[in-house]
Amino acid sequence: MTHVSPARSATTDAAKADSSKALYGGKGTRRITVRDIAAAKHRGEKWPMLTAYDAMTAAVFDEAGIPVLLVGDSMGNCHLGYESTVPVTMEEMTLLSAAVVRGTRRALIVGDLPFGSYQEGPVQALRNATRLVKDAGVGAVKLEGGERSADQIEMLVQAGIPVMAHVGLTPQSVNAYGGYPVQGRGEEAAQQLRRDAKAVQDAGAFAVVLELVPSELAAEVTRSLHIPTVGIGAGPECDAQVLVWTDMAGMTSGRVPRFVKQYAQLRDVLGGAAKAFAEDVVGGAYPTQEHSFH
Repeated sequence: MTHVSPARSATTDAAKADSSKALYGGKGTRRITVRDIAAAKHRGEKWPMLTAYDAMTAAVFDEAGIPVLLVGDSMGNCHLGYESTVPVTMEEMTLLSAAVVRGTRRALIVGDLPFGSYQEGPVQALRNATRLVKDAGVGAVKLEGGERSADQIEMLVQAGIPVMAHVGLTPQSVNAYGGYPVQGRGEEAAQQLRRDAKAVQDAGAFAVVLELVPSELAAEVTRSLHIPTVGIGAGPECDAQVLVWTDMAGMTSGRVPRFVKQYAQLRDVLGGAAKAFAEDVVGGAYPTQEHSFH
């Protein structure tokens, strides 16, 4: 019989306990909260986040164990047919956020504050964030901007609304950027990104998205913060990674960003299914007696 020392047994039990609390692969069934996110940072645990815009897709991701789902204003590009995220409204965000909440049981649902819903100041931000929490049922909200959005973040957190911040490339500023360039290159830009990340942490954000940031800078920022970083085009050292689900699953047509890894080709699968259905209808192979009532 192998002897296991009490110290080793205690260490093993602690490891198992930590494993059971894991954001991805854990055994918990209750809703994930921002306290769980903070604990994962303390454990050094990496975790995945995906976007979702409807109840059915959200349910699939929830059942797959994805711990955090973002109802992103990326819905503008990949769900509503807009050319950018800028036209997305609070009405659209509230409607689709509520659908994602209804379709899930465990994931923390984060709702984006769309362009024009918080830029006026903290009072406007609180009014619209409250709407997402009360009417849609989200567990947290996300807004873009570092130092310039610190007052809004502080107001929301003081009101009891958890905030995920977003620095680096902020897509709502596409018209100011003139595109989607990498942010934080050069010492001046890097210093601004460092200030932005610290400002949102100091304002009370529970996590911060780093988008299109050089990987070395993102790693430095991740080490410097006590809140988790969520990378998208920011290298492998961030605490978490997020992708737009239509990019991840191969639904997006044409060229995808360099940072995207496609884990399926659903556009081809759905297109093939649609063609097969059409051919059966035209050729008289569907419906058959098997699909008919008498």
